[in-house]
Amino acid sequence: MQHLTLNNGVRMPVLGFGVYQIPADGTEQAVTDALAAGYRLLDTAAAYGNEEAVGHAIKNSGIPREELFVTTKLWVQDAPAQDNTRRALEASLARLGLDHVDLYLMHQPFGDVYGQWRAMEAANREGLARAIGVANFYPDRLLDLIINNEITPQVNQIETHPFFQRDPDHALMREHGVQHQSWGGFAEGKNDLFTNPVLAGIGDAHGKSVAQVVLRWLIQREIVTIPKSVNPGRMAQNFDVFDFELTDGQLAAVTALDTGRTLFFDHHDPEMVAWLSKRRLDS
Repeated sequence: MQHLTLNNGVRMPVLGFGVYQIPADGTEQAVTDALAAGYRLLDTAAAYGNEEAVGHAIKNSGIPREELFVTTKLWVQDAPAQDNTRRALEASLARLGLDHVDLYLMHQPFGDVYGQWRAMEAANREGLARAIGVANFYPDRLLDLIINNEITPQVNQIETHPFFQRDPDHALMREHGVQHQSWGGFAEGKNDLFTNPVLAGIGDAHGKSVAQVVLRWLIQREIVTIPKSVNPGRMAQNFDVFDFELTDGQLAAVTALDTGRTLFFDHHDPEMVAWLSKRRLDS
């Protein structure tokens, strides 16, 4: 497995397994299968409602804790967010059955962002989170957080796929030492991604699937990716992406697919901001 080193020296696998939208009653088996396939980075969130199932799979796997890289995420917190954040992290750790996570992400750039981040900085210093970062932060919000706080986020997890490649975000993150991580790498199949002729043609040239081409494209950009599947065969296929490389011409062909627009939701849309900010989770 290829690893990338975060700005605090923590090593993170470049390829992991995400559990977004996997029902809680199916998550333990999915994670068990993913671990058997070789995945060691697991990505969940309080908002997904399946942290406990992820924890059960980890406990029953027999894999030493130090071999795993576990990420979970903090949902939007109101002031006093510093107190709320600590309680939310402790609740996530209890559900996971762990004494620390390897990466704790602020899930959305809303609520008392500064209070949340300062509590996350404290958790990092105490060893409850080996690394801390954010998700869904656009460049302006990310730079504001970097400038006005002590710890620069180790990771920013954002929508990134061939149709929304995030080059300006990627450049800013590189400049400031923030690791780019993709969610939605397959665009959930939107824009007919899995039958796209450009991606399929590249796949044919390497004897690989479109999914493998997309994962390889992300990895060659040094973007951490967390594909999801509940099919053990697909999990294994998605893991089999370290034996080929895209050529410069193939990388350029994928670059030409970029539309520069989200396929999911816009964090600048006032209605979306209101919906996300008002959504609350039970602790």
